[in-house]
Amino acid sequence: MTPQPQETPPQETRDGFRFRGGRLPLDLPATLAGRVSGNHRDALATPADLDRWLVAAGLADGVAGSSAEDLSAARDLRETLYALALARAEDRPLPNAPREALNALAAQPAAAPWLDASGERRWTGGARALLAGVAREAIELLGGPDAGRIRQCQGPVCAILFLDASRKGDRRWCSMSACGNRAKVAAFRGREKL
Repeated sequence: MTPQPQETPPQETRDGFRFRGGRLPLDLPATLAGRVSGNHRDALATPADLDRWLVAAGLADGVAGSSAEDLSAARDLRETLYALALARAEDRPLPNAPREALNALAAQPAAAPWLDASGERRWTGGARALLAGVAREAIELLGGPDAGRIRQCQGPVCAILFLDASRKGDRRWCSMSACGNRAKVAAFRGREKL
């Protein structure tokens, strides 16, 4: 029997951005760190940062030429997605203003998919069109069958939202190599003190 190639999971950190959510509408909110502590660190500080995120997310092949307006739209989308996904994670009704903002962005022209010569899917369009595609994916996620599997990491200082794809639906951490490992180490040290 010949060994079958195993699919490798995407890296959790790409070009300095965290991709632990399992879906891009959950990864974009992770570009603002420090939500729990109040010590915010914005990974989308400049239009060039947005270009880097779009490439790291697999939406763009190179510089998308993001403008200050695109950056503002990305930040607005980020907060909209965070508010809506957190409401789903906490089993609360979706707040109206973020829901309406998401619908408005999703209604804008989105990037078009195309196949390159090697058979890989690519996207054509500027930053705003790529963000509209993320908004459309968010509507599918938030309004679809996986909406009830959106969780917030239980790490004490982590606010990352993720899609719980575990069989039992009992995943607690955004990443076992990050928050999950810290919790295991803390529990082990607590047991050692006894």
